[in-house]
Amino acid sequence: MTAPIASSHARSLGVVTCSALVVGNIIGSGFFLSPAALAPYGYVALIGWVLMAGVAICIALLFARLARILPSVGGPYAYARQAFGPQAGFIVAWTYWISMWVSQPAIAITFVGYLGVFFPGIGQSRLLSTAIGLAAIWAVALVNIRGVRSAAILQNIMVGMKLVPFIAIGSIGLFWVSPATLALPPDLPAGAGGSGPLSTLFAIASVMPLIMFAFLGIESSTVPADNVRDPARTIPRATILGTLICAAIFILCTVTVMGVVPRATLAASSAPFADAARLMWGDWAGDVLAAAVIFSSLAALNGWTLVMGQVPLAAARDGLFPPIFARLSRSSTPAAGIAISLVLSSLMLLLQASGLTALVGVYRELINLSTTAEMVPYAFCAAAETTLLASLARPGPWADRPFTLISLIAFTFSLVTIYGGGAAAGLWTMILTMIGIPVYAMMTRRQPPRDDVRNEEPQRSMP
Repeated sequence: MTAPIASSHARSLGVVTCSALVVGNIIGSGFFLSPAALAPYGYVALIGWVLMAGVAICIALLFARLARILPSVGGPYAYARQAFGPQAGFIVAWTYWISMWVSQPAIAITFVGYLGVFFPGIGQSRLLSTAIGLAAIWAVALVNIRGVRSAAILQNIMVGMKLVPFIAIGSIGLFWVSPATLALPPDLPAGAGGSGPLSTLFAIASVMPLIMFAFLGIESSTVPADNVRDPARTIPRATILGTLICAAIFILCTVTVMGVVPRATLAASSAPFADAARLMWGDWAGDVLAAAVIFSSLAALNGWTLVMGQVPLAAARDGLFPPIFARLSRSSTPAAGIAISLVLSSLMLLLQASGLTALVGVYRELINLSTTAEMVPYAFCAAAETTLLASLARPGPWADRPFTLISLIAFTFSLVTIYGGGAAAGLWTMILTMIGIPVYAMMTRRQPPRDDVRNEEPQRSMP
């Protein structure tokens, strides 16, 4: 491997902002409608949350270690490419990119659903709800195109505004939990997954992608490495800290919501956290929680938009994505890559446009696809960790022993989560991945890909 080439980017992201990026991308990328989506699974959903929180922490440790070994822009793409070559790097970049632009409509659906708490008419108009979702996606994109610093400021503000209400739900709200409501068994279709223990195992496998979608974003601080101060130290700390904060909030808040809101009401809810707060503390609390989720959804849209342009940027630098993805605007942001990604997000939102009563169903379909697509990069990174450790052998406090157990856990649960996503999500992930093959063939035919991860300054163009 060649030594990384110094970048002239302004390194404006520290531990606080990188942690906020992780928290902002995780809390809001799938959490706020998850109690409704998980309501039919009863207490099995809580088992799933605890299990997947442990897996998420293992994945955070994995990415922390990878960031120490190879603090390069592109995150998962850079790790897979360095470990296994350009073909694997392209697959990871392509599927990771798919996951990001598919997740944006799911976040927009959450935003629109909670906005309906204040403006009920939104849910009565398919056209209006779709238009508002599109407006939110593109408004956040404009902030990101202005520059990384603007996006970082917005991220810190949004994360700060949303944490307090959810800490209250996950702590004070526990006093309102009904054990009988919380302990309801799964209510699955007849014959689903067999009976007895098989039915429970089937239910756990089914909730894994729904829950793992809430944890997507663990790797967020590894992606914009060019903009991070002292990335070898900052990125691991931010990754682990952000994941621990999110895991605690997720488990405590889920216990509260599923233990307060009756199952039938919860399963049909488009704003489960607001409904729980309203039942506990009155209408004012429901409004406060709805506002917090709105801010959180915007933070997630902002964080994912920031990351969304970086992975294609890194792949385009290395000759694996079309050159347009490597062009930077005057503010040093991959504006063209962000715009192309969000055009695809917008098309996905338009295709999935639905009435308010179907929001949870549409949400479930989108998150299964997004989660399945992102598990491919996670599995590659789990395998890459051992390979990179052996090949680079860099000195440091973590280099004295292999992290094989963590890698094995992350790899195994990535595969199990892909299985839990179902046949439809797996089929669409395969189709979308196959569409990338002509792109790879075209790019490598023009110019053979580099053998190492490139970190030099990309081409600049006018916005």
